[in-house]
Amino acid sequence: QVQLVESGGGLVQAGGSLRLSCAGSGRSFSTYFMGWFRQAPGKEREFVGGINWSGSTTYYADFVKGRFTISRDNAKSTVYLQMISLKPEDTAVYYCAAQRTVGSGRYDYWGQGTQVTVSS
Repeated sequence: QVQLVESGGGLVQAGGSLRLSCAGSGRSFSTYFMGWFRQAPGKEREFVGGINWSGSTTYYADFVKGRFTISRDNAKSTVYLQMISLKPEDTAVYYCAAQRTVGSGRYDYWGQGTQVTVSS
């Protein structure tokens, strides 16, 4: 069982930056593909990006390319989402999730989410 806890959300002005953290528990954390998702009010949850177990490969949704960077520190069982040049449309609850079987498309563990609000 893996528990994920996000932190680092908050209120920021447009153009600003935030770094979200996702702290995991469990000995298998370093083997999981990790994803970041977000859900804005009244909208479907959407994939923001992901990172493989070693951190050597990252994936991003087109709407965040060049602005968001995902990294991980397996020694700390933590995944990060660095966000720059934030826009009001980035306002959402951000979630991290762990995928036990790479390529399955299924995320087995989810955090509780952290709110990011970008003011114009």
